[in-house]
Amino acid sequence: MRPWQAKTFKCAATSLVFLLVIGVGLWMTVTQPLIGEVSPTEPITVDPFRLRTHVTALAEEFRPRDWLHPKNLDQAAGYIRSEFESAGLTVADQTYEMEGRTYRNVIASIGPDTKGRVVVGAHYDAFGELPGADDNASGVAGLIELAHRLPGINSSVRIDLVAFTLEEPMTPEGDGLFRSEFGGSSVYIRSLEEQGRGVRVFLNLEMIGYFSDENGSQQFPLGLIGMFYPSMGNFITIVGRVGQGKIVRRVKGAMRSATALPVHSMSAHEIVEGVDWSDHSNFWNAGYDAVMITDTSFLRNTAYHTEGDTADRLDYERMAMVVEGVYAAVREFAR
Repeated sequence: MRPWQAKTFKCAATSLVFLLVIGVGLWMTVTQPLIGEVSPTEPITVDPFRLRTHVTALAEEFRPRDWLHPKNLDQAAGYIRSEFESAGLTVADQTYEMEGRTYRNVIASIGPDTKGRVVVGAHYDAFGELPGADDNASGVAGLIELAHRLPGINSSVRIDLVAFTLEEPMTPEGDGLFRSEFGGSSVYIRSLEEQGRGVRVFLNLEMIGYFSDENGSQQFPLGLIGMFYPSMGNFITIVGRVGQGKIVRRVKGAMRSATALPVHSMSAHEIVEGVDWSDHSNFWNAGYDAVMITDTSFLRNTAYHTEGDTADRLDYERMAMVVEGVYAAVREFAR
């Protein structure tokens, strides 16, 4: 090999190694890989039929559930409260007003009144007059069934389950109300700070019911990201913020230990479309660790924000597995 050829080869090899290191670093930053296999350790005990019952009630009996129909929202909140109470948890309403109308979060609690708490939330309002089965009756159904699992937990900290109101936009062109002072999650965070309380971690259940085994059913906000994930929408995703990879990995490990459902994760900057489109962004802004647990919304469910988002399209068997995973994550952070 001539000297100039050796120099060219060396430069090419160095560049290849550099690109490989960058690629591995990007993969680890975005996906939070777990070292070694994690196998489920417990049987699934969440009842898919109960999940379907909750989703159907919210999507059909209490429709529409937007900000213009506070009576329907109140009925939905009453249903959620009744389920929380039947689970044996301490329940409170958090009421507030917007434009002369009264709205409320429903909060179920268990464990000692510690300064820091583990919070799991889901918004029960829906966009416009749409059924909102996946968005977000599915998350609320998961929250309700999580409540029925919690009485057996041995927790050293307070656990709050919060059904938030007013997450969705007022108009098709507007931002979600969660970004305003009237968002239910905004109200909840302010109340914690007024009480001198904080959050250990927040788990946001945002659309957890739609799955597909069809190739190409999973889309991605950036083409490059798609290199790291399956093309079939048959998994649940944990979405975190850049810099909170440790928390994401901890949630991921707990969920994988509880269910055979594939669990993937992504940490990204809020500039990536969809990453901060729900209540968890308020916890980020307040300085708390938070993740969104999601079926990836519009990136998979083509009925997002349409009349087609109905209860019959959801996969309750896999949704039950998601709830089992969330329970394992709550137990992990409540130790």
